[in-house]
Amino acid sequence: MIESTVLQRLRSGCVIPAHPLALDGQNKLDARRQRALTRYYLAAGAGGLAVGVHTTQFAIHEPRVGLYRPVLELAAETAGEATGSKPILIAGILGETEQAVGEAQTAVELGYHIGLLSLTALKGRSIGELIDHARCISEVIPVMGFYLQTTISGMVLPQEFWRRLVELPNVVAIKIAPFHRYQTLDVLEAVALSGRADDIALYTGNDDNILIDLLTRHVFCVRQCEVSLQIVGGLLGQWACWTRRAVEHLETIKEIRETEGPIEPEMLTLASQLTLANKAIFDADNGFVGCIPGISYVLMRQGLLANTASLDASETLSPGQAERIDEVVRRYPHLTDDEFVRANVDQWLA
Repeated sequence: MIESTVLQRLRSGCVIPAHPLALDGQNKLDARRQRALTRYYLAAGAGGLAVGVHTTQFAIHEPRVGLYRPVLELAAETAGEATGSKPILIAGILGETEQAVGEAQTAVELGYHIGLLSLTALKGRSIGELIDHARCISEVIPVMGFYLQTTISGMVLPQEFWRRLVELPNVVAIKIAPFHRYQTLDVLEAVALSGRADDIALYTGNDDNILIDLLTRHVFCVRQCEVSLQIVGGLLGQWACWTRRAVEHLETIKEIRETEGPIEPEMLTLASQLTLANKAIFDADNGFVGCIPGISYVLMRQGLLANTASLDASETLSPGQAERIDEVVRRYPHLTDDEFVRANVDQWLA
């Protein structure tokens, strides 16, 4: 059962960076820089951390790599340094049911509140099998459903899946990240139809559409009544860099929601510019193959990471990607938090 204070903060909406993996020159875990990243996110105002997710590199889940527990433990320990409200800790859960249950148990032991459930290992299974898998995990840890973009997962999850998933009482949130408008609406409509709209915290993972997702109030007609849904926050790879700006953006959007004020055209312009930046960082022109190194490159430019190394040797910056990111930084410096990082990075690395 999730703590009521954690659930309240989750539902109110917060910035949750998808935590990258820091590696040294020998491709081993760089604990010093891994801790520095966690400290950066918390100092920037993030309300949670997602560890063991795609941005952390799925390879850490492989038993031969042996990094799943150490990486989660390091983040939890470093998060314990935070003063005031502790961050919401979300653990990526991967693999066939036996492995996924084991990872959920590990996450609970380490103090994680929620499991972000990736279904990539079950590609090709029936909806019933996917739901049975999710049920097993939800009996160990509260679950955040996850619609991972099909370019990476190779899976389309129909609305029937989402309608059945949200019937599980220990599903407390969904990260909506298909990078696809129709599929995003499938999830939202399923929640609206479920009668659990007040129970399920909706988070965007659509790194290509962040601010629009957060600004939009979705209204569905259900049994002659209107059901209003709001995507309250984000769990995003894009928010693993320039995190201080992400916190400021969400704070501005929350003010707009609370006052029911107009959405100024400048917010839509900012949304477009952020998507343009994401295009370069996530390497959209090359099917997102450079998305993890792209995030690492931004963090390396800021001095938080020493390199852009990945456990998977095939995950490298695409030709010209670094130059495209440099150009985005030069043209749109207001999207970055370089000054904030520069003022604090030595302290985080200490």
